[in-house]
Amino acid sequence: MSHTPTAAGTARTVTQILAAVVAVVFLLVGIAGFIPGLTTNYDQLTFAGHHSGAMLLGVFAVSVLHNLVHLLFGVAGLVLARTARGARAFLIGGGLVYLVLWLYGLLIDHGSAANFVPVNDADNWLHLGLGVGMIVLGLFPLSAGRPRADTR
Repeated sequence: MSHTPTAAGTARTVTQILAAVVAVVFLLVGIAGFIPGLTTNYDQLTFAGHHSGAMLLGVFAVSVLHNLVHLLFGVAGLVLARTARGARAFLIGGGLVYLVLWLYGLLIDHGSAANFVPVNDADNWLHLGLGVGMIVLGLFPLSAGRPRADTR
């Protein structure tokens, strides 16, 4: 099935649904970064920079800026998921952004001021997976990205 009817009678493409799910995950991650317990060393959470000692789930380096970026990315994803073209743009464009962030994380010294987001090795692997995964979701399956014509 390539689309799902909504209350308004319009159809959501598979790509739109996938983009919305990814966007909601970004929103949840952004919120989780502000919750003590889900974020360890919460008292070391700083606005930005490599010196933020807060770790989401005890693994991923976070800061207020990092959390806000996740929240904004989630909001943008939900807005873009309203159309099939926007959903594809969010998934593919967002995937490219995460691949660039992965490269950034590989190239910078994690202990330097260049690590303003901040990122660590776990973030780098996550960013690689997100980048590839979002691009694949944006491209897969191309025919399921559009509602089928009514054959009645």
